[in-house]
Amino acid sequence: MNKKESPYNELKEIRELMERSSRFLSLSGLSGISAGLVAILGVVAAWYRISLNKPQNIYTFYRGKIAYDLPDGTAFFITDAVVVLILAIGLAFLFTTLRTRKKGLKMWTRTSRRLLLSLMIPLITGGIFCYILLLYKLIFLIAPATLIFYGLALLNAGKYTLPEIQWLGVSEIVLGLVSSFTVGSGLLFWCIGFGFLHIIYGAVMYFRYEAGNG
Repeated sequence: MNKKESPYNELKEIRELMERSSRFLSLSGLSGISAGLVAILGVVAAWYRISLNKPQNIYTFYRGKIAYDLPDGTAFFITDAVVVLILAIGLAFLFTTLRTRKKGLKMWTRTSRRLLLSLMIPLITGGIFCYILLLYKLIFLIAPATLIFYGLALLNAGKYTLPEIQWLGVSEIVLGLVSSFTVGSGLLFWCIGFGFLHIIYGAVMYFRYEAGNG
């Protein structure tokens, strides 16, 4: 019996070694959960800032015309987005580093560098495109564009990590496309895409790969 099981075990070990060498499997589900919570806090802050202004200014902001009687409005939203991004990346790096060390693996490998490169190219492209939208005052397209490019980044990087990341990318792309048909609901779709979807997929990844498994 042992002789029959031995080749199977060897093949299983070889398969696991090949998977580790081609995929970064230490991505923590807690990274997604923390990023989602930070994103929701950022959306709440943005909603609070908008609620301080007159309704017509909210309308013109979403229609793509910056309300010039609110000189600090655009700066606030940009600052809010940057702070959320920095916190989300920082927490993702922290939780993933802790899990990598716990498993006794290296953080920076050839695979993790490929993962990062695959993620950054669509993100940087999307960031430049959103800046162009801002220059042309097409504010209402920024929320859909960020969701779509972020989804493309996850879909592109997903081949180097857990399969749930690609499904999250597809979800973000679909949400971004739906958002492009709903002018004035950008913050709502941001809350769903960067907030709740991150929490859902992060929880799935955590309970599937981490809870009880180390």
